Amino acid sequence: MLANNIRVRYAPSPTGHLHIGNARTALFNYLFARHYKGKFIIRIEDTDTKRNIADGERSQLDNLKWMGLDWDEGPDIGGDYGPYRQSERKDIYQKYIDQLLEKGLAYKSYETEEELQAKREEQRATHQMPHYVYEYAGMSEDEIKQAQAEAEAKGLKPVVRFRVPVGKTYEWDDMVKGHLSFESKTVGGDFVIQKRDGMPTYNFAVVVDDHLMKISHVFRGDDHVSNTPKQLMIYEALGWQAPKFGHMALIINNETGKKLSKRDESVLQFIEQYRDLGYLPEAMNNFIILLGWSPKGEDEIYSLKQFVKMYDEKRLSKSPAAFDRKKLAWINNQYMKNVDADRVFDIAMPQLLEAGLIDKHADAEKMEWMRRCVELFKREISYAHEIIDYVKPFVKGPKEIDEAGQKELADPTAVTVLTEFRKRIAALDYMDATNVLRTIKAIQKDTGIRGRKLWMPIRVAVTHETVGPELPESVELFGQKTTLQHLDAAIDMLRK
Repeated sequence: MLANNIRVRYAPSPTGHLHIGNARTALFNYLFARHYKGKFIIRIEDTDTKRNIADGERSQLDNLKWMGLDWDEGPDIGGDYGPYRQSERKDIYQKYIDQLLEKGLAYKSYETEEELQAKREEQRATHQMPHYVYEYAGMSEDEIKQAQAEAEAKGLKPVVRFRVPVGKTYEWDDMVKGHLSFESKTVGGDFVIQKRDGMPTYNFAVVVDDHLMKISHVFRGDDHVSNTPKQLMIYEALGWQAPKFGHMALIINNETGKKLSKRDESVLQFIEQYRDLGYLPEAMNNFIILLGWSPKGEDEIYSLKQFVKMYDEKRLSKSPAAFDRKKLAWINNQYMKNVDADRVFDIAMPQLLEAGLIDKHADAEKMEWMRRCVELFKREISYAHEIIDYVKPFVKGPKEIDEAGQKELADPTAVTVLTEFRKRIAALDYMDATNVLRTIKAIQKDTGIRGRKLWMPIRVAVTHETVGPELPESVELFGQKTTLQHLDAAIDMLRK
């Protein structure tokens, strides 16, 4: 492929925050453009003014940047083919709508919403698929003009409908799904290309934009397949060549097997939600790219640069991609284990502040102590929000020792271990993880008690847990005073 001919776009509507499915569309277009050294363009499709939300565009762009994506043209940086917001291209669309009207390939329709709804209900009653019936059927050109003039006189505002060709087949070789074809009669009749407020509809605006912006390839979700015949009709009517289309398999809920719906509240579906929970952007990219695309080999952890290098659109899956949050958590944990501790601390701080485990005005000593806590647990957590449960016992105090812990302390040698550990810890001038480890090994040497019988009583007595991260580091974080208090309580309990 010639790099200077490769131009792809991600074109979100600012009607909500960045959804997992839309993020995947953006990523696959980005990988395709960067792999072939082409151009990646952002275009905001904001013609549905009733559904747009105030910060919809900002959310889309901010979260794409958070994911590490960059683009060559867009509403924030401009470019040679702007404007990059459809709401600013109204005059451009009008030019081509007028062309279709002049050629008789489109017409003004004055039927009201009430009239259209009544026809749809009548069609359902007779078991027909709802479709538009040509309102000027059997009328001469003069009669059509008269009917339109009468509608205008009543103050009715028209929509503009595209005249769907009769008996034609529209087909294309889809880059993902293979050869597809549709009969013109299956699109539901003449469809609207301009709304009553003068704004173009999606299927018209996207054709004009993609042509004028010289888009060469369109990768989008499977739910757009039914739109493609309508768009091919418009390309044909305007005498333009259509880009190559690739429709990616839908994402399904791993547990229900149903299409991932924005109304399904059992699954977090927006990038911002995962960002707020403290997921890493590189992990999110890794997980999302593997939803419907597979690399060669068995490895699953790759950087965005590696994905760009090995990307092959032929490996896009035809089968639905299962959204598995456990898989996402596993991938994020792989990154957490290897990322710099200071970065994890920065991501964890909002979680710790919100949970009241540290004050934003905490002194340097307290901040450093909390940083060591995060560093200790970063290998254990899947995402930053989980740090709360790990850190809370060190700040608020551990929970009561449970039955499993009581069983460990019931060993006859537990009192000996705890008594020796308490005596030696109290004698330390400075208690850190290194000195704690030396102390435990010294007890092993002097008493001959080793393994579980040595380590588990200390862990349970100090942390009240039977599992956890490295014991010497945990003891250091509790501090000498608190450690001695916990040991005293455990020893007293065992001697009663």
